[in-house]
Amino acid sequence: MQNSQQQAYDRGITIFSPDGRLYQVEYAREAVKRGSPSVGVRTHDGVVLLAGGRVRSSLQVPDSVEKIHKIDDHIGIASAGHAADARQLVDFARRQAQVERLRYEQPVTVESLTKEITDNIQQYTQTGGARPFGVALLVGGVDENGTPRLFETDPSGTPYEWQAVAIGADSEAIQKRLEEEYDEALSLDEGLDLALRAMAAENGGTGTLDPVGMSAARIDAETGAYEALTREELASRIEELGLLG
Repeated sequence: MQNSQQQAYDRGITIFSPDGRLYQVEYAREAVKRGSPSVGVRTHDGVVLLAGGRVRSSLQVPDSVEKIHKIDDHIGIASAGHAADARQLVDFARRQAQVERLRYEQPVTVESLTKEITDNIQQYTQTGGARPFGVALLVGGVDENGTPRLFETDPSGTPYEWQAVAIGADSEAIQKRLEEEYDEALSLDEGLDLALRAMAAENGGTGTLDPVGMSAARIDAETGAYEALTREELASRIEELGLLG
């Protein structure tokens, strides 16, 4: 009897269980944990986004693995979880950023864009005939006054602000490393180094990284500009840190 009741709540996307849980949202969080990891680090002079990616074959084009996306000139998004779900939310974020520019003739703030995204995510937790997004996002950027901001979105539609955060596979262990080594005085380059070391430490216990499939971007507080690192730049930085696998 109890098992049949559990299945009823399991199948009902919009129905709370007696203990206040939405099972489909919890399953969406599990989908995020199975995605390749992404890391965000906020420093005093900008935000760094780093994403791992799985290349399934030597014949696959590495650049086709998209985990970091430019949203506006001053905002980027990294994802973990279902790539197709991430793409839908990225398209939504880009539209909202452009609406803000057209309507108010000013760039959207990182916080307000994040809340627009999470409002959209939340609607899919209470709409029949739909399912929650199986993806978490890191929204990083610089506001018009030069303040770096970094937010995480959850499949429930909740935003969280962070100084440094990891999502996806091994995120708890990566987060622990970030907590041990993070310093508010980090520069943008040092923030990238921290993200690389944290991700390498939990990469199957090897302590190394393979730049193939990985991507990184930074948003500089001084210029307010989003810049994606080339694969060669990222590989060079990994090698300099002694992390090349």
